[in-house]
Amino acid sequence: MSYAVASALQASVFSRLQGDAALSALVGADIYDALPTGTLPPIYVALGPETVRDAGDQTGDGAWHRFVVSVVTSKSGFQAAKDVAAAISDALHGADLMLARGHLVGLWFEKAKAKRESRGLRCIHLTFRARVEDAGAP
Repeated sequence: MSYAVASALQASVFSRLQGDAALSALVGADIYDALPTGTLPPIYVALGPETVRDAGDQTGDGAWHRFVVSVVTSKSGFQAAKDVAAAISDALHGADLMLARGHLVGLWFEKAKAKRESRGLRCIHLTFRARVEDAGAP
């Protein structure tokens, strides 16, 4: 198994989301790897938790990454959050991302969960699955 590609995958996903015109039209630059201090915008995107399992074989190291991208909003209703979630899904599902280390075999949307959180927030947590291979250090 190799967790060595995790940072490269996260950086590429983050870059893809930041550079997506449809997503930017909905949330501007409010896409975060780590939430800023202070008041948060009324709608934003945050990279979330990740789980990884081995996918290495006799030909080399590899891993399955499941990671969450969340849409969080204080706006009433779920419509705005669903529009943002759709843009995220369009930007990532099937994307051919270049990684600083390793190789992305595939990236797929797996599931989403929309729910009301405390303090009147609404969230949609989108889970994606990525298969990566690692040929070693760059």
